[in-house]
Order: sequence, then structure tokens, then C-alpha cells
Amino acid sequence: MIPVAYYLTTSFVLFVVGMYCLAVKRNMIKLIIGIEILTSAANLNFIALSAYGKPGEVDPLGHTFAIMSIVIGACVVAVALTIAVHAYRHYKTLDVRELKRLRW
Repeated sequence: MIPVAYYLTTSFVLFVVGMYCLAVKRNMIKLIIGIEILTSAANLNFIALSAYGKPGEVDPLGHTFAIMSIVIGACVVAVALTIAVHAYRHYKTLDVRELKRLRW
């Protein structure tokens, strides 16, 4: 059995990569991908910690949270991609800084 520290380290690396995408990238699609990476890190934490709660048992609550998070994340991504497609069709750009300037 793989130690829980490996899962938590992987989750931390995914979290750092997702935060990097949100902090540095300007393209709307890359921001959406960064949000999905953050969600994957949280799901990995839920599943890893539910499996290591009690020796020999797996708590189904962590898996339930992960499944619900995946479903809600899919809905959020669908809406975000729809907004991105409409923004590109209307303004011919996906640069969030440029779209922010168009607000005024």
C-alpha cells in the first residue's frame, strides 16, 4: 500500500500547478484548465484521506464528495467554456486583461 504522504505530495504539486496557471496565464481557456487542476488536487485529497482514515476500511464519504465535486466541476466548466466561446465570437480575443478593459 502506498503511503498517504505520496498522495498528499502529489496533491500539493497539482495545487501549486493550478495556482500557477491562475496567477500567470492570461488566456481564458488556460484559466479554466487551472481551475480544473485545482479541483483535481482537492479530489485527490478527499479520496486519499478517506482511504487512510481507519486501517482496513475506506470511508465512502470522501468518495461521495469527490464524485459530487466532479459533477459540479463539469457543470462549471461547461458554463465557463460557453462564456469563453461567446467572448471570442464577440471580441475576437480570449485575453482576460483585454476583456477586462472592454468593461469600461
